[in-house]
Amino acid sequence: MGGAISNPVDRLKEILAEKKALSDMKRTSGDEFPGSNYTPNDRKNWMSGLDPEKVVVNQIVWPGTHDSATNEIGIPLVTRPLAQCQSLSIYQQLVLGARLFDIRVQKDRLVCHGILTTYNVDVVIEDVKRFLSETESEVIILEIRTEFGQDDPPNFDKYLEDQLGEFLIHQDDQVFDKTIAELLPKRIICVWKPRKSSQPKAGGLLWSSRYLKDNWIDTELPLTKFKSNMKHLSGQKPVNSRKYFYRVENTVTPQADSPIMCVKPVTDRIRPYARLFLSQCFSRAFQDQLQIFSTDFIEEDFVDACVGLTNARIAGKA
Repeated sequence: MGGAISNPVDRLKEILAEKKALSDMKRTSGDEFPGSNYTPNDRKNWMSGLDPEKVVVNQIVWPGTHDSATNEIGIPLVTRPLAQCQSLSIYQQLVLGARLFDIRVQKDRLVCHGILTTYNVDVVIEDVKRFLSETESEVIILEIRTEFGQDDPPNFDKYLEDQLGEFLIHQDDQVFDKTIAELLPKRIICVWKPRKSSQPKAGGLLWSSRYLKDNWIDTELPLTKFKSNMKHLSGQKPVNSRKYFYRVENTVTPQADSPIMCVKPVTDRIRPYARLFLSQCFSRAFQDQLQIFSTDFIEEDFVDACVGLTNARIAGKA
């Protein structure tokens, strides 16, 4: 593991060895999977393009973003590279096709990543509302959590309900088995994860933390993260037999003892292997566990991979 290596030269050698191992795996096994050649005609409306009457919630491979609202975090060219995980605004990500968002807040309702802050969460809400006003059948998962080490914003649950109430899908286990058409005109599954305040109550407008799970591993080593993702995903129940969302993140993280602290060059070690991960899920026969797939610095190809697999599931080909 990277944490046990103190010599920067040794660390770099291990990083390069892991990247080569992923590259070799991709070259020998390929990165194709059912739907891998699919490209949506309109990424902004890709759920509409797949037919809302046929798309069941638990069939969707949700393209998501990690630390979603960090496009303007910190000071440009100074602290921003240390915490920026996305270059696009929430609205731009939605238009690109992202449908799950990871928003971190602190007590004053500023979006943050660790100790660095950016705009008020109102900016996120307005971006979401703008997108929903321009589309008809796109459903999103909005995860908002209090950042580690921070205090919960006061009365934040009421704020979310007041701002998004007309769009919010009630917390309900039956949602996983419904089509998008059956959810409309409601279009947001909002998961609120406070650190100290009470969790959202059953049946309410907001969803509690138990409905969105993952197994985060803090590493800058790409193959180590890849294998960890595989291990934890393989232990999940198939999507049609569980009543929660499970997320896998195709990301790695800068470490305090590493010579490279900027997010972009570190996460670029694993980002090219998103399609390989999906392909390997099929090779290892746990493709039915896939549900949410998130990334840093989301791009069109990542969205297309998730939408293509979703389309194959709907067609009964995956």
